[in-house]
Parts: sequence; C-alpha cells; structure tokens
Amino acid sequence: MRVVVAVDGRRGEDLAQRLRQEDADVRTVVAASAPASAALDAMSAPEAAELLAELSRADLLIVEGRPAALTAELVAACDRMSVRIVPLCARSSDRRLAASLGLAAHDPDAAAADLLAVPVSATPLEATRGRVITVWGAHGAPGRTTIAVELAFALSTPTNRVALVDADSHAPSLALATGLADEGPGFAAACRQAERGSLTVAELSRIASSLGEVDVLTGLNRPGRWPELSHDRVTAALDACRGWVDDTVVDVAAPLERDEEIVSDLIDGPRRNAATRAALDVADVVVAVVAADPVGVSRFVRAWPDLRAAAGTTPVRVVVNKVRAAALGVDPRGQVRRTLERYTGVTDVSFVPWDARGTDAAMLAARPIAHVAPRSAVPTAVRRLVAESLAPRAATEPVASRHSIRRLARTA
Repeated sequence: MRVVVAVDGRRGEDLAQRLRQEDADVRTVVAASAPASAALDAMSAPEAAELLAELSRADLLIVEGRPAALTAELVAACDRMSVRIVPLCARSSDRRLAASLGLAAHDPDAAAADLLAVPVSATPLEATRGRVITVWGAHGAPGRTTIAVELAFALSTPTNRVALVDADSHAPSLALATGLADEGPGFAAACRQAERGSLTVAELSRIASSLGEVDVLTGLNRPGRWPELSHDRVTAALDACRGWVDDTVVDVAAPLERDEEIVSDLIDGPRRNAATRAALDVADVVVAVVAADPVGVSRFVRAWPDLRAAAGTTPVRVVVNKVRAAALGVDPRGQVRRTLERYTGVTDVSFVPWDARGTDAAMLAARPIAHVAPRSAVPTAVRRLVAESLAPRAATEPVASRHSIRRLARTA
C-alpha cells in the first residue's frame, strides 16, 4: 500500500517508520498542512504540484485532523484521486470535524496496522457538545475584550479546542486588538449561513481566522451592519459552534435595553441589542466584567438587575478587572467585594490586577497578553479563574434539555 504521511515534526518520521515495519510503501513525509495547501492552490509552488502528483499515485493519506490540515478542498481532491484519508484526531472537536467530512477519526497513537486497515464504518458524530461562555460588562471600558481574549487562551489546551467570537453590535474591537483583518467573512457570515441552514463544522473552520491555537470569528467591520446580527441568526450560529469547538468565548456589547420594542410596532423588526441578548440567552456561563474604579462599579451595580433578567438561570461569574489601589485607595479588593455584596448580593468574585506595562505591550503588538507577557498578572489571574470556575469539562450535559428547562423557568 502506497502511503503519504502528513504529520508535523518527529512524530511524522516515527509514524513513517512504524508504517514501513508493516510493509507499507511510504512515498513521502510532509508537513501536516502541506496537502491542504496543495489542494487549494497547486500552482503556488513547485513543491505543491509535486505533492499532488505523489498523492495521485498513493492509496492512503494519513494527516493530522486539525482544521488547518483537514479541509473540505483536500477531501474533495482525494475523492477525485480515489485516495483514502485517515485523520489523526487527539481532540473531540477534531473528531467532530472529521465526522462532518465523512471520515473515520483515528487516535494519533493507534497501531500502524490499524491505520492501514480499511474501516468497516465511519466513527459517528459525538453526542457531546461544547459550551458557550459569554463575556459581558457594563458601559465604559471595563475590559470585556481583554478578558475574553485571555480567557480563550487560558481555556485552550491540546485536548480542548476554543473559538473566540466577536458579537459586539456597537463597537466590535476583537480584530483590532488581536491584529486580525476585519474584512474577512467572520461572525456575520456565520450568522447568514446559519439562517439558511448551511453552516457546518467545515464551513466554520474555513471562515475562521487563526490566532495561534484559538480560532477567531471577527466582528462587523462597520457598526452600521448591526441588523445582520439578529437574535435568531446569532442563536443558530452559536448553536453550530457547539459542534465545532469545545468552548466558544463570545465578546458582546454592554447595552441590554429593548427600546425598539417600545417605539416600533414591528414584531420581528431589527433589534440593536439582539446579538447581546441572544448570546446571554444561549450561554452556559456568563462572565460579567467590572472595572475596579468608582464609576465602573457604579455602572455595574445599576446594570446588574438587567443582566440577571437577561441571563435568567444561567450562572454568572463576576470578574473585577483593573484592580489597583490608585483608583480606590486602601484595600481595593475588600472595598469592591463589600460593595458588590451589599448592592447586588454577589459574594463569589474573582480579581484581575491592573498591569499597565503588559497591557500596553499587548496593545502595541496587537497580540494577547498571554503571548507578549506570559508572566503578567493578567493572564495569571485569568488562568486561576479558569482553574477554579471554568475548567474544561470532560463531558457536556445534553444542551437541548437544559436550555428547554431554562426557557420554561423564564416563562413561568
């Protein structure tokens, strides 16, 4: 059997050696993303054309199952050349991607004989689904986007795939903060396709931008396009994200008002804050960000009843950001904790210190603080928050039944 191995680094050479011991004819060992790039544009480089030619003579392609390496274009090209694909999937989200493309996922440490064997049937799509974590904050600049970005990277592990979504319909800033282009399809395109019922795992992987180990769906490049983020569209798109990744972190705008329902007679008319309310409605966890200064705390306390009404029974984790004595005086954490407990009843609070140097360095480089200053107090505090309250789950409870219970509780 003629085999092409597309696995990065030393693991690829080790796998090729194990396959040769099983009498497989390993034609070449290439980078994991090389076959996908060649299938997308065979004229990009002479190496791409040579790889496609070698692939056309092969019987089997063994490739890593991550989105950059396993694409719909590669599957289509291999189908035309009658080449069987064996994806190596370490994460549950990678297995779901393989299943969405009609492929049987294999463990990266599987025996060489098992990889060469023809499967009797494809591995079914896993029943478990990912979480949606919505990051909200009151008016002003409490640091919603900063916390959302750091939270996504703190949640991302080799076995837990994470996506970051900008659903802010007022002032989207995720692309600017992370150095990504906002001219791409992004979350608005995902919402449009979700409305048509054509949003698949493979399509989400195609339209997403990569920010290291985190996939990003950038926001609107003009706030005036906010009608594209309707409640039904956002709900459907985030529901599709549950089958795409293990954790979806959603950055939303501050306003929660439903003023359009007062001044408009249109039942299904556009709602400026529909995206925020939809993200809160479908969330498994809400992370509420408070700016640690008198104005920020006051705004949060005033908005707290509206947030609780919008979130319903969803757990809300309060995070006090930019904590420093210069703004609140002696014992800033104690002051904020006592204020929130008195006026909102919140007793479980997490604190993120103010780190001007690390934050400015990240803003200058348009990168996450965890990348620019990994020892900064900000990513350290966010990692502590994840370990204490938001650790990735080994198994996800059935989402449909739990959301049905939540809707019944709200209408009761």
